[in-house]
Amino acid sequence: MKKKILHVIAYVLFILFTVIIILPLIWMAVTGFKTNQEMFLAPFSLPEQWVWQNYVDAWNQGIGIYLKNSVVITVMATALSTFVSCLAAYPLARLNFKSKKVWVYLILGGLMLAPQSSVISLFKMVKIAGLYDTQTSLVLIDAAFRIPFATFLIMTFYKSISYSLDESAYIDGATTWQIFCKIIVPLSKPIIASCAIVSFRAVWNELMFANIMLQSTAKKTVPVGLMNFQGMTTTNWTLVVASMVIASLPLVIAFLALQRQFVRGLTAGSVKG
Repeated sequence: MKKKILHVIAYVLFILFTVIIILPLIWMAVTGFKTNQEMFLAPFSLPEQWVWQNYVDAWNQGIGIYLKNSVVITVMATALSTFVSCLAAYPLARLNFKSKKVWVYLILGGLMLAPQSSVISLFKMVKIAGLYDTQTSLVLIDAAFRIPFATFLIMTFYKSISYSLDESAYIDGATTWQIFCKIIVPLSKPIIASCAIVSFRAVWNELMFANIMLQSTAKKTVPVGLMNFQGMTTTNWTLVVASMVIASLPLVIAFLALQRQFVRGLTAGSVKG
């Protein structure tokens, strides 16, 4: 009986948290169809007339360009950071070599580095390399700051995989690279998906480096574009809200596409322990 009560309480809490998360999203989507007057006078009611033109105007005034830039930068940075993290985590978790601890401390030391403290040095490096005002600079910087955390998570997961698989593969004549590609990576899809989602969200919402390293309007990302867009349209808040709705769609789509692997990645450590 006590167990059932606890289950009911847990379900009620989950439903409450879900409502708290979903309601603001629904409000934002509905507000995008309102006029400015309706937004301030009746913020929690449905619009009298659904103004689809707000979303059309938001797209035509530049949100489409910012969205494309963010998708390109985020996908490339996420893929690069996840790939490098997988390569780095494998020897640190499954192989033995003398400088192993040094590399572990060096990579995980990146978790303690605040991005704000490296702005000036990174800006000078980007200028010297001739990468200023290019999307390549943002891809490299965003990927670099995602690698330490992703490496830590993937390395922990790799350690939970039975070492007997490696030994059996070595006996059958497999190389280290073959073991990594054909055994370890397929078993690690949940944690890789989890790291990809976390990196995707972080890179998508990154504002500081995107604002500093990119100068051309045609190359700016969604966070910078929304900031400038809001400044240009301070009298039309529903247009700004419509832009925010459009900008949030890729994140929602990415999570829905990888949600099963994401949940498996979160629970894998406790199951395998």
